[in-house]
Amino acid sequence: MKELVRRQLAQSIETMSAVLADEAIHEAVVEAGQITAHAMKHGRKLLVCGNGGSAADSQHLVAEFVSRLTVDRPALRAIALTTDSSILTAIGNDYSYDNVFERQVEALGLTGDVLLAISTSGNSKNCIKALKLAKKMGIHTISYTGNGGGAMKEHSDINVIIPSRVTMNIQESHIALEHIFCMVVERFYFGPDFGDKPTTISE
Repeated sequence: MKELVRRQLAQSIETMSAVLADEAIHEAVVEAGQITAHAMKHGRKLLVCGNGGSAADSQHLVAEFVSRLTVDRPALRAIALTTDSSILTAIGNDYSYDNVFERQVEALGLTGDVLLAISTSGNSKNCIKALKLAKKMGIHTISYTGNGGGAMKEHSDINVIIPSRVTMNIQESHIALEHIFCMVVERFYFGPDFGDKPTTISE
């Protein structure tokens, strides 16, 4: 069992090392942060969606924006499209599960907003439909994926593609880069020196 632990840690480190060496990923995260900060400064918001573990990531990331990441600061406007069980089940029942994010983008999205869709495969149908509608509405689109980007790649203005086809390793890299994305937004929003003195761990 200890060998299993070592093997899985090594695999995670290998994926993260590939991410560390990929300049295109770094540039995409910075560009995504800059666009999102600009949108927020102009009264717009971040919408985030995903399924399963990526739904959990959506909620986790939005919590960092609305509460805080490492430093006390004003709340930043962000909404997870994965949290309202009545909305999700109504759309899934009345229309299709493929429409659960698209319908919310239609209801909540404004021109100049940002939609971040998270999918390890890059092929989640409900994320693709949300991205397509967002682009029609003048909403900036960002995708965090693996698997070469999948079908979501062509519907996104910015793509953060983890060089892996292993779901859990993609997710591990996603959460690291989602935290960094939040930090980049904070610096573009509040200034380049923001966050140099992080608060201590809170319970």
